[in-house]
Amino acid sequence: MASAKIATLLIRTLAKPISNQLKTQAKQHETFRTFCVNLAQRMYRTEVRLRTNLLGEPAKHVRPLSETRAIENGANALAEGFLFSVAAALILAETWRSSRNQTKRRDKVDDQLEELDSKVMALTERTESLQRLYEERWEEEKQRNDELARILERVVEIGLRGGWAEFEGTPLQLPRVQLARPRRTSSSASESTDPGDPSTDTASSPSDNSEDPSSRDT
Repeated sequence: MASAKIATLLIRTLAKPISNQLKTQAKQHETFRTFCVNLAQRMYRTEVRLRTNLLGEPAKHVRPLSETRAIENGANALAEGFLFSVAAALILAETWRSSRNQTKRRDKVDDQLEELDSKVMALTERTESLQRLYEERWEEEKQRNDELARILERVVEIGLRGGWAEFEGTPLQLPRVQLARPRRTSSSASESTDPGDPSTDTASSPSDNSEDPSSRDT
């Protein structure tokens, strides 16, 4: 950007001496001088005709310019035309450079947009696949939880029918188990029991029944 501006300024600076050199060559060189005279006379006639038509004056004979003035006007026209051409060329070059930069920038933005679109599409596909995977896992977990809930309900139902015990304030349940009393020998039962205890009679009754029949006969 800076180099382009410097080049433009340099060309404009060099254009002025070149235009002055054109004026000098038009006065000295025969071909340039003839060209400048013809150019100046044509421009002068065109100017007079346009002015006459615009002002509504009647047409009249256009007297040509003198050779000295024609050479001067032609040389000035060449120099100004050269400067104008240089300025127009610089403007066109700057416009073309700007349009090219804009085109490059637009292409770069388009490439970035395409890349972002591809990334968004990839992320969308990945998100959809993850969503399907999570939904499948959620369905599996839901089915498993439902199965566990049915099993738990069945276990609770069986426990209630079987007379399970419940702890107060807790969901824990235990089955009621009837524990049998341990059997004692006749000697330990006679020593450890109280005569007034009814369990003594029940404990001693089998021993009485188990006496030898021979002792009964005596």
